[in-house]
Amino acid sequence: MSAQKKLENKFIVIEGLEGAGKTTAIRYIGNWLAEQGVPTSKMTYTREPGGTKLGEYMRDIIKMDLNDESLDDKAELLLMYASRVQLVEAVIKPALAQGHIVIGDRHNYSSLAYQGGGRGLDMHFIHSLKQLSLGDFKADFTLYLDIDPALGLQRARGRGELDRIERLAIDFFERTRQVFLNLVADDESAVTIDASKTPAQVEKAIFKQLDNWLVSLK
Repeated sequence: MSAQKKLENKFIVIEGLEGAGKTTAIRYIGNWLAEQGVPTSKMTYTREPGGTKLGEYMRDIIKMDLNDESLDDKAELLLMYASRVQLVEAVIKPALAQGHIVIGDRHNYSSLAYQGGGRGLDMHFIHSLKQLSLGDFKADFTLYLDIDPALGLQRARGRGELDRIERLAIDFFERTRQVFLNLVADDESAVTIDASKTPAQVEKAIFKQLDNWLVSLK
């Protein structure tokens, strides 16, 4: 079976903290897919929160600052899942049904890590919400870009003004990072990439992990 055929209907996700280099990594994945013979017309790119017209409105709400009202942590979580459900049903599932490879900038791991680890919301509640809203739908392969929160935030500041979440205290991101690491350790379909390395080293590591995954596909 050709590599292109093996990759049809697959959902690949990039996860990581701010400044980990997700946007660049997604470009690397696109390059790797092209090397496997996948045409760009068969690659669908998504981001969370957002990725649909309605989802982008929800993204704006999640990231905006209001002087007279703060977004409750549970409300933030529910908005994340509302945006995710819209994206999965309106974009991801239809693309997969057409044989596309979907490359996602964040997915369910982020809610467990940010709202569960960072915000301290009950993990059982989040798992129940995921099951209720998405059932057993999940990524086929997840690459987690691991970086020390201090270095990641330093990189993020270099991009411009930080948003509401990016301005949170460093211990929030340390808790978030630990949950990411725990999730990957318990998931055979997920791998960790050291995002503190040079771009060339990160690209090489991503290609290697994707190569290994491709070999494992039936």
